[in-house]
Amino acid sequence: MTRSANLSIAFSEEQAMILDSAQAFCRDKSDGNAVRSLLKSETGFNQDVWDEMVALGWTGLTIPEQFGGFAMGIGATVPLVESMGRHMLCTPYISATIAAQAIVRGGSESQQSKWLPAMVEGTIGTLALLDNEDWGATSTSCELTTKDDQLELKGKKLLVHDALVSDFFLVLAKYEGTEVLVIVESSQLADNAIDSKTLVDETKRAANVDFTGVTIQSDAVLPSGEAALADLRLIGALLIASEATGSAAAALDTVVDYLTTRKQFGRLIGSYQSLKHPTVEMLIQMDSARTFIYHAATLIGDGKLDKDTEIACRMAKAQAADALSFAGDRAVQFHGGMGFTYDCDAMLYIRRAQWTQQQYGDPQHHRKLLAPLLLD
Repeated sequence: MTRSANLSIAFSEEQAMILDSAQAFCRDKSDGNAVRSLLKSETGFNQDVWDEMVALGWTGLTIPEQFGGFAMGIGATVPLVESMGRHMLCTPYISATIAAQAIVRGGSESQQSKWLPAMVEGTIGTLALLDNEDWGATSTSCELTTKDDQLELKGKKLLVHDALVSDFFLVLAKYEGTEVLVIVESSQLADNAIDSKTLVDETKRAANVDFTGVTIQSDAVLPSGEAALADLRLIGALLIASEATGSAAAALDTVVDYLTTRKQFGRLIGSYQSLKHPTVEMLIQMDSARTFIYHAATLIGDGKLDKDTEIACRMAKAQAADALSFAGDRAVQFHGGMGFTYDCDAMLYIRRAQWTQQQYGDPQHHRKLLAPLLLD
């Protein structure tokens, strides 16, 4: 027997305003030349662009008003992140937004007072969750132990997003038999603690971070971090899905532009049915992903995420990852031999698709968890 889920979807006036503003901003700041100029840079983003995003107030969209934010909720970030994905604009925005939600949902009053106003002003935080490559792992090997009236961390985290530019980390560790999130400032790390990794998507940045030997005070532990952890994983999945949906739309634009300009045997190649049909399938899959991310944006709130919201976030991630994978693959294939070179933008999209698959769980992971939610 199947379960009937909440199917509501809405697009607010605030979301429409953010979408219009974000589309213009991202189009202006992140054309193809700008994207490619950052591929080999150390940070992977333009600091001036980040400062402009901070000035626009985007870093405060989800942060409560008493800390200088706008309290608009995660749903308000979806059109912004979608636009960033469409123009391949890379900044630490997703990492910082998830970290802010960790403190909003799991932090103490003193932690919120210290970090949230700073994050509105552009301070960057990131989650350090993985000890291995399995997003379905139910335990962590990173440990927090008591030492000389302090707490000491032991363990390494893998592929921490934006680690090089983060001002602080929220580290998942095991303490007295329970999982906790611990705030570690970047200044507390050893000189060689961050080991940068080259990713398949070279517009992104991540690093392995060794937290062994870092000592903290007890007030660095989020009091409700364990309770917030499941929600943070769903929020991460939704934001990655939003970015992937935008990138799928960009891949589709690239394909349509090529099909309507490239001629073969005296005809535009877009006139051939063998290319028309997959292009329509790209559109259908991308539109489905957009429906899912805005459905999830409609349901998600500031409190504990309910079952309907979990279903929506998992469906969004599964669909968006599949849509981008198909769009990226077809973009490469349709461009022929040129599509397999890095000079062609199609290569950017297929690499983004491969990266997206593994972030906050791949489609198989989410569908496995969806089954018991939807089927009795």
